[in-house]
Amino acid sequence: MFATAFPAAEATSQVPHDLLAAISALKNDLNAVILAHYYQEPDIQDIADYIGDSLGLSRQAAATQAEVIVFAGVHFMAETAKILNPNKLVLLPDLEAGCSLADSCPPDAFAAFKAAHPDHLVISYINCTAEIKAMSDIICTSSNAVKIVEQVPVDQPIIFAPDQNLGRYVMAQTGREMLLWQGSCIVHETFSERKLLELKLQHPEAIVIAHPECQSTILRHSEFVGSTTALLTYTQENAAPAFIVATEAGILHQMQKQAPHKQYIPAPPEGICACNECPYMRLNTLEKLYWAMRTLSPEISLATDLCTAARQPIERMLAMSA
Repeated sequence: MFATAFPAAEATSQVPHDLLAAISALKNDLNAVILAHYYQEPDIQDIADYIGDSLGLSRQAAATQAEVIVFAGVHFMAETAKILNPNKLVLLPDLEAGCSLADSCPPDAFAAFKAAHPDHLVISYINCTAEIKAMSDIICTSSNAVKIVEQVPVDQPIIFAPDQNLGRYVMAQTGREMLLWQGSCIVHETFSERKLLELKLQHPEAIVIAHPECQSTILRHSEFVGSTTALLTYTQENAAPAFIVATEAGILHQMQKQAPHKQYIPAPPEGICACNECPYMRLNTLEKLYWAMRTLSPEISLATDLCTAARQPIERMLAMSA
């Protein structure tokens, strides 16, 4: 894992009582922007300048005029912001905020996998490290993966990495065969089909909606499948009074804010744990965000040649998603 640069415990006693005001003041002083993923804790979502999924956050990172980018998300997301802004300061509140999906695709192993299939175009889900992005031809997100694959000539073999569940969903939607890297997200792998069916019996009025990173056993019981942004939009536009939501539970905060008169039920994991909450996303806190802005650390640093190589497939994605 990444070595944390969060200050010693005694330093947290110096955090101002009114954190929101202190963060706002620091943001103005630094000419900073706070970008947050939907899976962050509610307090961070509420103070962010922009909340979104990976595609939206990438677009915001590419367009921002801020001098400092404070990324409330996980490591690969902050890396993406740095790749798109190599000359700007990019901060991540806790460097230990990694990603199980990104970890499931080690660069050395993937390099060998790619070398064994030299005729294949590599499309990688944005939930991967900078090293994997640099080995890719095109990056995609759950919002645009189907659209990206549909633009590739039908006779061009494709490697899709690292998420096998998203890859299978894209194959089903496009009719394309792809060679899949066998990676997955611990949160989206944990949902229980048995418990989901029990929940549907308890809430017959509820519509099941799911993220395409979920296993096919969950997707086949879902009436709508989409990215976090698409799921949020669907709950606003659909007239149903209740939704069973199969993705990380952080998105429920925005759903409740946008349509508070509806009911949102998190899909249950197999065990009794809170496994539908990403442990890495939840490492970021309001206190750590404040301290990152105050100390200008932890900082995301990437080699210039790595940034250059990784930026090209991201820019291809943004052009193909226009």
